[in-house]
This record gives sequence, C-alpha cells and structure tokens, in this order.
Amino acid sequence: MANKPKVKVIKKGDVKPAAKPVENENRSKRQAARDMVANVTGWVSDLQTRKREETRLAFEQLFKASPRPSEM
Repeated sequence: MANKPKVKVIKKGDVKPAAKPVENENRSKRQAARDMVANVTGWVSDLQTRKREETRLAFEQLFKASPRPSEM
C-alpha cells in the first residue's frame, strides 16, 4: 500500500482559465493560392537554373577547346 500513486485534487476555484487560442491569419483563399503559386514558381525556376548550369558544364567538359593527343 505504500506504492499508491498520489492523486492531485483540483478544486473548481483553483482552475486557471486556458490561454486565449492563437487566431490564424484571416487571408482570403485567393491570397493563399497566390502564395502557393509563387512558392512553386520559385521552386521550378530554381530547378531550371540548376539543370541549365549542369548541362552547360557537361557540354563544356565534353567539347573542350584543347585537342586530345589522340585527335592530332
């Protein structure tokens, strides 16, 4: 009986009111859609820029200006 868990008694007067819930920003659906489109557009342009850079470097390495000894 010594291992009984303690029970905390809370009286009605001791209960603190819950904090005021945080309100979400009141944005229109149209503005939210614009934000999502802008975000995805940024991702796409970033991806395209990286792909172009990788392709350019690959072509530069493939077609170097200096001839190889076996090509002379």
